[in-house]
Amino acid sequence: MDSIYERLNAVFRDFFDDEDIELDADTTADDIDDWDSLSHITLMSAVEEEFGLTFTMGEVSGMKNVGEMAEIIKKRGKKV
Repeated sequence: MDSIYERLNAVFRDFFDDEDIELDADTTADDIDDWDSLSHITLMSAVEEEFGLTFTMGEVSGMKNVGEMAEIIKKRGKKV
């Protein structure tokens, strides 16, 4: 699971152009400047590309935090 968080950190840092981002399971959009509903969709596309998977609309809209995202990636990811 550590490698998932390392890769998610890299995606988030690149996407938000912020090297200080440090994700954990409880990280939410409220914790990261500029992570709003508009950027969420594009961010999810970047995460999908990194891990070689496609989230369902229910997964994208239902994720409450990065921990839930990591769990989905762990269960379904091809390139984890």
